[in-house]
Amino acid sequence: MEIKVMKRVLDRNQDKAEQIRALLKENHVRMYNLISSPGAGKTTLLEQTCRHLGPDYGVGIIEGDVYTDRDARRLQSYGFPIVLINTEGGCHLDSNSISGALQEFNLQNLRLLFVENVGNLVCPSHFDLGETSKIAVVSTSEGDDKPIKYPMLFRDARAVVLNKMDLLEYTDFDYNHFISDLRQVNPTVPLFETSSTKGQGLEGWFHWLEQEMKEQMNK
Repeated sequence: MEIKVMKRVLDRNQDKAEQIRALLKENHVRMYNLISSPGAGKTTLLEQTCRHLGPDYGVGIIEGDVYTDRDARRLQSYGFPIVLINTEGGCHLDSNSISGALQEFNLQNLRLLFVENVGNLVCPSHFDLGETSKIAVVSTSEGDDKPIKYPMLFRDARAVVLNKMDLLEYTDFDYNHFISDLRQVNPTVPLFETSSTKGQGLEGWFHWLEQEMKEQMNK
């Protein structure tokens, strides 16, 4: 019975996700679903990205959090429209919650929509939100085995951000091990090595986003 219930939930989620994907395509909006463990640095990465893009770039943010609005308030000062979704204990966002959030945006004014998912490497990887792409964010303080332990996320990710590189020397993170596992799971995914708190190594990430926007405009 449990398996049947979960299948029905996923089926309903997928139907709504496809509707969202069509809506975003119709409005020429790219939506990126940022997935990481708690504390990997998603919010700080978004802060740096918002600062770089500026308020006239056509960016929106859907902030997923279990209970508080703290991350949403951190991002509020950059001038982009933000919708907060509190899951009240839920371990991931789903397409129904995203569909409701999209009604709060003027999609015609957006080019890029970031979804900061709830901190979790498992559940968010299984639920399609209708996103253009998933972005995996990991950090050196978590250990080097994430790609091989959570292959679904890294297999599906369109880009991977390895954050907190400034802490590498203070951890037992095996960089070569991480790269080997990542390339075993996804041989060609772009990898950006960053320190979001220090503002280091972000140029490649910014350039990638800008190229994605140019590709969208040329379609």
